[in-house]
This record gives sequence, structure tokens and C-alpha cells, in this order.
Amino acid sequence: MAVTGEPILQVRDLVKHFPLTQGALLRRRIGSIKAVDGVSFDLRRGETLGIVGESGSGKSTLARLLMALERPTSGSVRVNGREVARMRGGELRRIRRDIQLVMQDPYTSLNPRMTVGDIVGEPYEIHREVVPKGDRRRRVRELLEVVGLNPDHIDRYPHQFSGGQRQRVGIARGLALRPEILICDEPVSALDVSIQAQIVNLLERLQDEFGLAYVFVAHDLSVVRHISDRIGVMYLGKLVELGGNGEVYDRPAHPYTQALLSAVPVPDPDGRERRRRIVLQGDPPSPAGLPSGCRFRTRCWKARDVCAAEEPTLRIRPGVAHASACHFAETHGAAHTP
Repeated sequence: MAVTGEPILQVRDLVKHFPLTQGALLRRRIGSIKAVDGVSFDLRRGETLGIVGESGSGKSTLARLLMALERPTSGSVRVNGREVARMRGGELRRIRRDIQLVMQDPYTSLNPRMTVGDIVGEPYEIHREVVPKGDRRRRVRELLEVVGLNPDHIDRYPHQFSGGQRQRVGIARGLALRPEILICDEPVSALDVSIQAQIVNLLERLQDEFGLAYVFVAHDLSVVRHISDRIGVMYLGKLVELGGNGEVYDRPAHPYTQALLSAVPVPDPDGRERRRRIVLQGDPPSPAGLPSGCRFRTRCWKARDVCAAEEPTLRIRPGVAHASACHFAETHGAAHTP
């Protein structure tokens, strides 16, 4: 689907720090864990923004902040111009008609005591003004059919479905209120590879059919490349690279992105021979004790004194077509090695 219009989701300087405390009774704050630390981006109708990064980079915390399941330490999340972070009660309930979540694990995100019909129809119990009570069962059957499930299975329980079918149930639940935005938090990571492709194809079809915008959080770079229009790469709570799909994958500018892409499996033996891996040294620093300046410098082969003294901002630099947060950013093919 073509990307159109003004941004329907605007994120500005979003921060979430979790307090780090000590003591069983008199809990004394001794620091903070910087899970998300100054993230900004826009999302337009019909667009898919992929968010990638290692485990612990802040991707899932970002998804929860966008849904107001976590309150930000600071920053702004606007849906159609309305500030979500400050909403409470009925106002927050109403805005969630526009932005919904597809969860990671279809095995734990569905209530085993509820039928599929009750699970998909639960949003109508919360937002009773959306569909008249007498029409809800028909609407649920339509949703099941839209996501490729047999509507006659409406009275079955989650354990009677496969993993891929359960994720389709989760997607149907997310579509129930006809949202404009779906936050997909690792929606295929718990599924077999063949089922992953089916779910990704389903999401693409639904996007075309309903004009949806997606924030697609994942760690599988090949899946993200297939579905996304733009890519945001996160490292320890920050976006270190943000650009179009082809720009980021074919000409990565940040050393961290180059290292990630060098680890993507290549099925062509000749391609594997031509490309050498970038093996990063050491482990990521703790988000409770980040290094000064650039937080990637402790693992980066380009690091210089300026990297410890000054934290690079996410911006477009000379010779680079998209934004990156590196003092020495330069575009290379994904096969680049230091």
C-alpha cells in the first residue's frame, strides 16, 4: 500500500528509565536502567516501520510505551495529534481504538479458559459502542474469516489450534476495533519459519485491505526486510540508524548495523565466500551503567577519543543518505568488514 498523508503516530524524545533500588525495607534508589533513551520517529498511514536490535536493546519497552502500557519518564507519543502519554481512564480507552497490539507469544497471550469467539470479541465488551451486542458474534465470524480461519471454529479453545492459527486469532483480536495502527511486538518469533512467512504475508494483505500502519518489532533481520518500508536500528535504548529499507540494508552507515547485517545467513555459497563476518568484541554494556559518549564505542573498531567525549546524535551526515548516530558514519555494502 502507498504511504500517504501526515504522520498518524509521532514519537518525540521518548524516554523510559526504570529505577534501580537497594534494600528490602527502605528501598534506596541507587541508579536507573535506561531502557529507552530519547527515541523519535514518525509513522504514516500505510507505512511499516521495522524496529530491530539485539535482545535488551529496548524494542519491547518501546512497544509498551507506544501502547501506554508503560508511562514514559519523559517525551511524547501522539496518535493523530493527541498526546497518549498523559491520557487516563476513558480518554485512554478511546484512543486505544486507534492503536492496537499484536503480542509476541500466541501460546501465552490467549486466555485458555476463553473460546476464540470470546477472545476476538472481548474488545467489544470493553468498547460497547462499537458494535451492537446482537451483532457481535457475526462480526467475530467475519474477523476469523478475514485472517484465514474457519468461522465455524468460533466456539473452540486456543489449545485446539496450532501456533500459527493462534497468532491469527491474536491478529483478529487486534483488528476488532478497526485501528489505524498495529504495534506488532515480535509477532512471528515463536513460530516455525514456514508459518512465519504465512503470518507476514497475512499482515501485508491486511495492510493493503484496511490501510493499516505497522510498527513491526523483531530481531530477525530477514523478516523485517521483507515487510518494512523503513528500518530503525536500536542499541541500548537509542535509535542508531533510521532510513529506508534499501538504504539501511544495502548501504548501512552505522558500525553496529554493519555488524548485524554481516550475521544474516546467506543461502548462496558464493555469496558466503565473498562476505566476511564482523565479529564484535565483548558484550553490550549494562543499561544501568552506560559508557560515556557513544554507547557502542566499547565494541566499535572505529572508536576514537571523540566517541568517549561526545555522544553522537541521530542525523544525516555528509555522504550518507539516511540518519545515523555515529561520528564516523559512512555507507558500505552489507559485506563490509573492518
